[in-house]
Amino acid sequence: GRRQRRDQDRRDAGRGAPYARRRLSVVRVAAIDLGSRRIGVAVSDGSGTLASPRCTVERSGDPEADRASVVAVVLEAEARHLVVGLPLSLDGRRRRAALEAEEEAAALRALLAPQGIEVETFDERLTTVTAARSLAAAGRSGRKRRPVIDQAAAAVILQAWLDQRRGPTP
Repeated sequence: GRRQRRDQDRRDAGRGAPYARRRLSVVRVAAIDLGSRRIGVAVSDGSGTLASPRCTVERSGDPEADRASVVAVVLEAEARHLVVGLPLSLDGRRRRAALEAEEEAAALRALLAPQGIEVETFDERLTTVTAARSLAAAGRSGRKRRPVIDQAAAAVILQAWLDQRRGPTP
């Protein structure tokens, strides 16, 4: 947890400034894919390069309770940034689902800002399709895919966000 990371940071500081600076600049990121029945959650690794599915939050019908569940997962993962998938239409317009995602992001921002956690939206067009294809390629049937499709979509969103932040690779 935090103690281990703090101890590692102290050891790294003895290795010279460039290594310590690089080590301290790493930030864990979480992402969510907002579904009508489930919220998929993914989290990056400690180096901020690889996204992995984390869990699925089942919608309870109570938006505040659902947000509290998401906040708990983000805090437990020690993420310093939350990316909320923004379902723009294929032509880039903000329709009902995108407006609802922006409202959800604003509500989560209000809850997470006091914790020092940034919240932003990210274009998620086609991520659920990409996630479904990769799960199908891995041999998951439609019935077995349903419980994990949202967290797989969140991982696709997060990986795209991480890749964009890193920039093109040589």
